[in-house]
Amino acid sequence: MTSLSYDVIVVGGGNAALVAALSAHEAGARTAILEAAPKAYRGGNSRFASAAFRIIHNGMEDIEPLIHPDWKYLAKRARLVPFTKERYANEMLETSRGHCDKEAMHVMFDHSYDTVKWMRDQGVRWKLALSKFFSEDQITQDVVDINPGLCLIADNEGIGLTDNLWAAVEKSSIDAHYSSPAYDLITNGANILGVRARQKDGFVDFKGQVILACGGFEASPRLRRQYLGQGWDLAKVRGCRYNTGTMIENAISHGAQATGHWGGCHAVPVDHNAPARFVNEGENTSELTYAAIGEQIAKQKEAVAFQIFDQKVLKTLEPRYSTATPVVDDTLEGLAQKLGLNVKQFVDTVREFNAAVPKTGQFDPFHLDGLSTGTKLAIPKTNWAQAIDQGPFVAYAVTCGITFTYGGLKTDPYAHVLNNEGEKMPGLSAVGEISGGFFAFNYPGAAGLVKGAVFGRLAGQAAARRAKDQNRA
Repeated sequence: MTSLSYDVIVVGGGNAALVAALSAHEAGARTAILEAAPKAYRGGNSRFASAAFRIIHNGMEDIEPLIHPDWKYLAKRARLVPFTKERYANEMLETSRGHCDKEAMHVMFDHSYDTVKWMRDQGVRWKLALSKFFSEDQITQDVVDINPGLCLIADNEGIGLTDNLWAAVEKSSIDAHYSSPAYDLITNGANILGVRARQKDGFVDFKGQVILACGGFEASPRLRRQYLGQGWDLAKVRGCRYNTGTMIENAISHGAQATGHWGGCHAVPVDHNAPARFVNEGENTSELTYAAIGEQIAKQKEAVAFQIFDQKVLKTLEPRYSTATPVVDDTLEGLAQKLGLNVKQFVDTVREFNAAVPKTGQFDPFHLDGLSTGTKLAIPKTNWAQAIDQGPFVAYAVTCGITFTYGGLKTDPYAHVLNNEGEKMPGLSAVGEISGGFFAFNYPGAAGLVKGAVFGRLAGQAAARRAKDQNRA
């Protein structure tokens, strides 16, 4: 069996893994990356992400210096208020219902800005998120307010983010091993000595400090059914097909502590071609509700739901809707027939909703506007309640798409994996989606990539230090 020695071995090829590898290399460590995918499909879940980063900042004075020169002109079109630790913490506690590692949460807050600044210096091209949420014809005034929590995004989204980070890796002396899924940890009692990878012609042992950054178990139908429950084995996977949970199970079998919301995941409405239950879709801004709505769609008959729009709101749809196929009709009755729905039930439901919509108030698609159906419906729509009454009417069929899972390995606030006795496992760290205990039930959109990057950078630095200490011993 072939055996290779490095200071640091990073398992995974997405945002968290690449930041960890670059960080370890910067700290002087001989570093290798084990990527399960072939080179053409490298990048993990990060490649499929919108690549927005939810960071602490004081407004445009902090954000504008991060932006790539090609995109600085957009700063003149945007107005941006600060995004504070207090607001971020409230979002984390609200979406997780208090089930988040509060100490780690504040470590993420404290390092979020410096991490994206460091990523800029590695070659990531940041820009304002105007193009993600607005098309040019939606910007009707000279300056628009943008969501301070979703203001920063990588150019060309997840593809741009991962391509930029891989380009930085390729400029360095980091060794990248493709088509090399991690198979097992190499251990000596409680000590982690390295990781065994499965390659085409056999197994290869990689010796050194190990950073697991290989995602959750969302691509495994077996584990989805086991942990998330009935029907989840049939959910569509929005992201990386290589995130099968192998190293989560493997690390736990070697004594790593399991933690977090194992029955929860990030699941969102996706185009269905890529008695009814209702949710309060106007409860909060989209980045704080879309993951929870995806889970509700999974509970529908055949896991299908329909988004219904009239002409008043079509201009507010995000540009991503352009890749889906709408169903259009001049009447509600005709729309229901085309969708294969019970026509009377559908029309009666829309009319009941329309009757509950307030007659006064100003619709504001980009802020909580207080337009609520109040107590007139069993489940209210507490913001953005407008009558669906101006045809032609447009519908999009959606299903539940799973992105990542919440359960994973227990780590300390600096990404060291803890065993079942609560002690650090020497030689082992975990970052990104494989580490649990951070998100539960729901999560603030764009916080996942920040978590991966912040703790990836910290883990890379710490692993490099441990390798140096061992080399001196």
